[in-house]
Amino acid sequence: MPNPKLPNLSTVSDAFKQAIERFPTASVEEVKQTVPVDAASWRELVQQRNAQQKKKIKKMRKQLDVSVELLDIAGVMVRKLTPKVLSPHFTNHVYLDVHGGAYVFFGGLSSIEEGLLIASRLGIVVFSVDYSMPPNAPSPAALNDLQAVYLSLLDDTQGRHILIGGTSAGAGLVLALVQSLVKKNINLPSAIYTGTPWVDLTQAGDSRQVNEGADRVLVTYEGLLQSAASLYAGNTELSHPSVSPIYGEFFTFPPVFIVSGTRDLFLSDAVRLHRKIRDSNGTSKLEIVEGMSHAEYLIAYETPESYMTYNELRTFFLQHL
Repeated sequence: MPNPKLPNLSTVSDAFKQAIERFPTASVEEVKQTVPVDAASWRELVQQRNAQQKKKIKKMRKQLDVSVELLDIAGVMVRKLTPKVLSPHFTNHVYLDVHGGAYVFFGGLSSIEEGLLIASRLGIVVFSVDYSMPPNAPSPAALNDLQAVYLSLLDDTQGRHILIGGTSAGAGLVLALVQSLVKKNINLPSAIYTGTPWVDLTQAGDSRQVNEGADRVLVTYEGLLQSAASLYAGNTELSHPSVSPIYGEFFTFPPVFIVSGTRDLFLSDAVRLHRKIRDSNGTSKLEIVEGMSHAEYLIAYETPESYMTYNELRTFFLQHL
């Protein structure tokens, strides 16, 4: 049931309201109690979530008319997504997609959800990385996979022709990757997209408390998210930049597009990231969507709010190619 203390939304589109009403939301207490107790329980929950996600992916593939080709790039499973219509603006450019899912969910076919949307709506070839995840492969396995794929693409495509991004945990991985590339003096992508970025795996951030129960998707940080953060970090400190890139450096970063929502549990992550990039003399654009919980531009992808988000992303990328 929705939080009875929250006002009804009157400032969003009718389509978005309807999508919100259809989306199942657990209570704060229910989410806090949803914590797998061991690796076997995690695998069971991951399998359940991924199976649900695959149904959506099959619908999206037909609807968006995007071809999917399974590749092995540098030993990592990658899906190449090619839209029916390629935009002339993105000729010779590629987008590297890093999926979200709390660092533990949406492996396999489930990983291409946002990649399908970006391929279709921007008219660009997308490489979606099916990176390693816990409980079998905690940090830094995912980051190593991502770097291997990026370096392989760099062999065929100049850095200024690569765009990169992801939502939630995917956004965190992207930022950690770019910080690593900067340290190693490797050519950087042309621009970065971070959707409602999870850049701090500690409990820090005002919106973690303020938007608890207001976020219809994440609901609360305690319970599942907190447990997933520890599972992903493994033996690495939660505040280490490779896990929580907000504690790393952002000097010499490519331009970054950030999107969040007024009810997003990770709104503070987006705001802090935006400020840190600006304080490092970088270019950052922050879009806050009215009434939106975590990643609902992706969940409710047939709404005006979703189209607006990806139109803004397209414009940002074209400005910084």
